[in-house]
Amino acid sequence: MFTNLVNSLSYLQDNDRGLHPLIKMIFFQNKLHPLFYTIVALILFSCNFKSQKADLILHNAVALTCDGSDQQVTPLAIAILDGVIIATGPERAILNSFKSNHKIDLKQAVIYPGFIDAHAHFTGYALSLLTVDLVGTTSYKDVLNRVELFAEDHPSGWITGRGWDQTDWSTATFPTLTLLDELFPSRPVAIRRIDGHALLANSAALKLAGLSKTRQIKGGEMLTFNDGTPTGVLIDGAADSLIAIIPPLDTKLKISALIEAEKHLFARGLTSIVDAGLDVSDIQLIDSLHKSGTLSIRVVAMASGTHPNLDSTFAIGPFVTDRLIARSLKFYMDGSLGSRGAALLEPYTDRPDHKGFIFQDPDVFYNDLTRADELGFQVATHCIGDSAVRNVLNIYNDILGGHNDKRWRIEHAQVVTPEDLPLFSSASIIPSVQPTHATSDMYWAGERLGRNRIRHAYAYNDLEQVLGLLPLGTDMPVEDIDPIKTFYAATIRKDSHGFPKDGYHTDQSLSRQSALNGMTLWAAIANFQDESLGSLEVGKWADLVILDRNLLTSPPESILDTKILRTFVAGIETYNSEK
Repeated sequence: MFTNLVNSLSYLQDNDRGLHPLIKMIFFQNKLHPLFYTIVALILFSCNFKSQKADLILHNAVALTCDGSDQQVTPLAIAILDGVIIATGPERAILNSFKSNHKIDLKQAVIYPGFIDAHAHFTGYALSLLTVDLVGTTSYKDVLNRVELFAEDHPSGWITGRGWDQTDWSTATFPTLTLLDELFPSRPVAIRRIDGHALLANSAALKLAGLSKTRQIKGGEMLTFNDGTPTGVLIDGAADSLIAIIPPLDTKLKISALIEAEKHLFARGLTSIVDAGLDVSDIQLIDSLHKSGTLSIRVVAMASGTHPNLDSTFAIGPFVTDRLIARSLKFYMDGSLGSRGAALLEPYTDRPDHKGFIFQDPDVFYNDLTRADELGFQVATHCIGDSAVRNVLNIYNDILGGHNDKRWRIEHAQVVTPEDLPLFSSASIIPSVQPTHATSDMYWAGERLGRNRIRHAYAYNDLEQVLGLLPLGTDMPVEDIDPIKTFYAATIRKDSHGFPKDGYHTDQSLSRQSALNGMTLWAAIANFQDESLGSLEVGKWADLVILDRNLLTSPPESILDTKILRTFVAGIETYNSEK
């Protein structure tokens, strides 16, 4: 409470229009004990003295500030002006010292900083709304049924979709193109696995991509039948070769999809999102939609680290607006664990002849990162397997040369050998993880990695200890967009069905406060947003989410029942559950 009062008084001192002379004399000319200041402030504020204008006052609430303080003041109020928090504190103090035509009684609901998704694919999620949704399919037959239904409503052009996962089926083997060819002998179909690192294509699509015959592809693989012909499953680099020839969507369709996706995110309490891997044209589109007021959500755009996109990004250089941070580059070092594309130091336990794929040429990668460093870009690299992690950590350490504040990142860090953990701290490298990966992969990850290696996978507690922070994301559309599921998976280590009963490797779970920080302040730090976002503090943007419960104290079994009541971006309500 004392801190909040001092913050309010600091604001009044800096903006002293109409300040009562007594307040000026007592607080800003005399140097008395802080407790005396607090007592006098409470007396004066309780006298219904309103001197400051606010656009919005939220009151009768509980707040989790995520500012390092353990205090929870209730009833609490927040005053907002020009989209910025100008005061927080006890309800009566704020209501008596600020006037506003717009007050909202939150009826003891809980205010949090707006949730930040530290690693996602916002554009990819938006575009997925225009394709076949294959998430949750329980068999290949289920996949085919959904594709057929989609084709009936979309009678021409490519059929694309995403979300199938063979590890969820009773027979956990990759599908083949045989049945797909029977349904669509001439219309091209390309449906991606949930992680985006593998896809199934029919013969028509393979023909258009020049992949009708099996061949070696750098950084990827074409799976084959016994006779050597393609099964239609393409992994990593091979999948990329086919995706590259799919005609791009009309810009108007893309914009409408982004608008719809933003609504979904606001309804989940997300106010800021990292879009991890974009072409320059997509970043420019998002920038234009922000400037026109079409989009409101804050976006941290990581430019894809592929040529020629990288050359265009270097030519433009880093840039930042109130809604868009475009100062990061996203590289891929390996594939995914589910498709066995993740690069491992030792072979896969369930495929002893295979270690996954390293995507980057070491010399080219080193030169690209050196250039990025010279131009002031933040670097983030996708690393799933322990080989990829070690490879990138060594290169980062060589370029960065010790402790720094450049905030380079390892995305996912799913399998990390313990001896490599010091390489994070030695060059101030931030691990960025997505907790629902652990609870999605736990059914089969042990088969891929074996009993000993699995103990060093999804090791979130170990990773938090490296720098004392761990930003959290969803990796949408690979996983669900809901940050409450992120929180639950990070702390309770169960899936949304409550499995397993005792949690999955709970020694690596995060505390509730750490998980909340990972979705707010720590994510902001990883994104260079911490000066303006991530906590409920005076001077920061009023990006807020209102929940019906306290995530730090709610019983574990009730966390997933949490309801988002309202979402605000810069003090403007972007979601209301009652509307």
